[in-house]
Amino acid sequence: QVQLVESGGGSVQAGGSLRLSCAASGYTYTGGSMAWFRQTPGREREGVAVFYVGGAGTYYADSVKGRFTISQDNAKKTLYLQMNALRPEDTAMYYCAADPFWYGSSWFNPSNFQYWGQGTQVTVSS
Repeated sequence: QVQLVESGGGSVQAGGSLRLSCAASGYTYTGGSMAWFRQTPGREREGVAVFYVGGAGTYYADSVKGRFTISQDNAKKTLYLQMNALRPEDTAMYYCAADPFWYGSSWFNPSNFQYWGQGTQVTVSS
């Protein structure tokens, strides 16, 4: 049974940093994709960054390029999102997502991911 558990969210002031973690248990796949999404009330879930497992690269939403970094520790089966220079508009619930087989250009589409975590809240104050 695959389980994704996020941690690391919290409240920070604008300009601050947070590192989110996503621990994957029961997930032994070596391909596919893992990603971070975020969502605020009343809005659709938004793709933040994707990590193509197997070395095919990483991609970011334009709104976070240069500020956020996605990475993976394969030995620990953990996905990270380092968030620097945080802005109030980054406030959202952040979700980890994974799919062991899907790989493609439309990484920002939540329907492409089979497994989801429960989310961790990030709040950035001005």
